[in-house]
Amino acid sequence: MSQAPGDLLDALPLPCLVGGTAVGKTALALELSEQTGCELISLDSMQVYRGMDIGTAKATAAEQARCPHHMLDRAEPSERYDVARYLDEVREVLCELSDAGKRYLFVGGTAFWLRALIRGLFDGPSRDPELRARLEAVVEAEGAEALFARLQAADPDTAERLHPNDTRRVVRALEVFELTGEPLSKQQREWGWHDEGARVVGIASEGEAYEERLRARVEEMLDEGWVEEAVAIRDGCGFGATAGKAIGYQEVLAFADGALERAACVDEVTLRTRQFARKQRTWYRKLDEASWIEPPQEGELSVVAAEVALSLGLS
Repeated sequence: MSQAPGDLLDALPLPCLVGGTAVGKTALALELSEQTGCELISLDSMQVYRGMDIGTAKATAAEQARCPHHMLDRAEPSERYDVARYLDEVREVLCELSDAGKRYLFVGGTAFWLRALIRGLFDGPSRDPELRARLEAVVEAEGAEALFARLQAADPDTAERLHPNDTRRVVRALEVFELTGEPLSKQQREWGWHDEGARVVGIASEGEAYEERLRARVEEMLDEGWVEEAVAIRDGCGFGATAGKAIGYQEVLAFADGALERAACVDEVTLRTRQFARKQRTWYRKLDEASWIEPPQEGELSVVAAEVALSLGLS
């Protein structure tokens, strides 16, 4: 099955503000909205669930009152919600905003959804175990560079985006070429590759200072009622397959049930969040569209927002 963002996403600008947890996206996005009049569209795979407010750092009622927010609270935690559904529903939001002549800004941290938004989804043909085994045998016999050379000859555009040692994706690209007779890059473009209109600014943060902010955020969320929120969902509609993957909820439920002390819960959630942020950064690095800034310091928010607005084409 293939899913294309469609002509609408190909035609409209897609300004995006991205970054991991606790890097300051919300404060900067609200400042951007107040400076430029843009409305905010969530690009977060867990903020689509109703009731999962504290644990996903969803914009508070007060923050939502400052400017319109979209793509929040679209499903119950028991429902399955994937990127294909997101693309379908966000297309409707963009239609409404575009028809009304309103500006908008995507804000979030789900890197895979960001890539799908600006580059489309192409699942391609089903995997062929026999063909895959033959391709993987090349790596065993001749090394990863030999397989990568084949990709460079068959699909130079895809090869340019991949690392020679990224064997899994090199194999998949060659598999698609062998099974369809067309380069993966060509098929991706046909299914909504959106190179020109996307503008992405990311807030980068890592190191000891970032971990301290993560830990402080977890403590604050527990104080705000994260335990009660998680228990209410579990004992109500329950967590479905996708909502159940939200970082921290299982640990918080273990704390609620007495299986974890609070300190251990904070440690586990902080660790998982940091690991996820590292994984997301790996995705982000593959986006040539992205430019990166440091988290705004106190007193710099207005100036940084003006600069970001210019970069994103919002000013």
